[in-house]
Amino acid sequence: MEFALVVGVIAVALVFSYTNGFHDAANAIATSVSTRALTPRAAVALAAVMNMAGAMLGTGVAEVIGSGIIEVPSGSGGLLVVLAGLFGAITWNVITWWWGMPSSSSHALIGGLLGAGLASVSTVHWQVVRDLVALPMVLTPLLGFVLAYGVMLGLLWLLRNTSPGRTNRRFRAAQTVSAAAMALGHGLQDAQKTMGVIVLALVAGGLHQGGSIPLWVKLVAALSIALGTYAGGWRIMHTVGRRMISLDPARGFVAESVAASVLYTAAYVFNAPISTTYTITSAIAGVGSAQRLSAVRWGVARSMAGVWLLTVPVSALIAAIAFGLMSLPG
Repeated sequence: MEFALVVGVIAVALVFSYTNGFHDAANAIATSVSTRALTPRAAVALAAVMNMAGAMLGTGVAEVIGSGIIEVPSGSGGLLVVLAGLFGAITWNVITWWWGMPSSSSHALIGGLLGAGLASVSTVHWQVVRDLVALPMVLTPLLGFVLAYGVMLGLLWLLRNTSPGRTNRRFRAAQTVSAAAMALGHGLQDAQKTMGVIVLALVAGGLHQGGSIPLWVKLVAALSIALGTYAGGWRIMHTVGRRMISLDPARGFVAESVAASVLYTAAYVFNAPISTTYTITSAIAGVGSAQRLSAVRWGVARSMAGVWLLTVPVSALIAAIAFGLMSLPG
């Protein structure tokens, strides 16, 4: 019975990874599609391949998710905590996808785990939550905005006497590289979160010890997020790539390059699970503001910020309710 529950939780974790892929596909490819650097089909294929490659490049973020945020009890009780956390994250992903609003699958998963952990009176490592979740949640969008703003200002000055047509052609080609880098960073960050949840379920089920990530876990997490990415994400892509600002190839290249750099730094230097969604959207706002503040449609940005503020508490609430219902006798 317990083994079957472990298998069920792993299956739900892979469903979360799939929804992460189609929900967050826009993060890596919206800018390239909106500037016509890549066709939608080519962009999605590129993102899927690079997501899978990125998933195989590290385990630091996975280990934080798998053992650093909450400690679940062994047995069916712990498995229900993980299952409820996943339910909260998947539900919020589907809701925001339906709205066409970018939101963080990472924050939804962390919120779900926290909500289920609190409802089950599991141990929550609040210092880890503060240092590796809450602080990066606030700082990385600010960093993405400031870096993109500064780099774009410098680039505008360097290109002030060049032909716009030639500049656009060059940066349209360069965006293939920056989109690939962004997709690699998305796989590096987001696929690892699924790996961490699967390990959490294996430990609760008594099938694994410690926070190390088995190779088969890496492979299934990588494959599921790649398949989800290939499924698309067109609703959110429109919001990220076109509704917030009108991008040209140079701005798209800078936004993607800055966002990818922040993702790599967070994963390799700090092992911090950060949001790819808000890293790229803040970078897009930064490159738009470098042109002029009115270039950014701040009403859309405010809507995104509202979803950002709601993600953790709402997914936590959904997960806590789900755990309560799962724990009812009979």
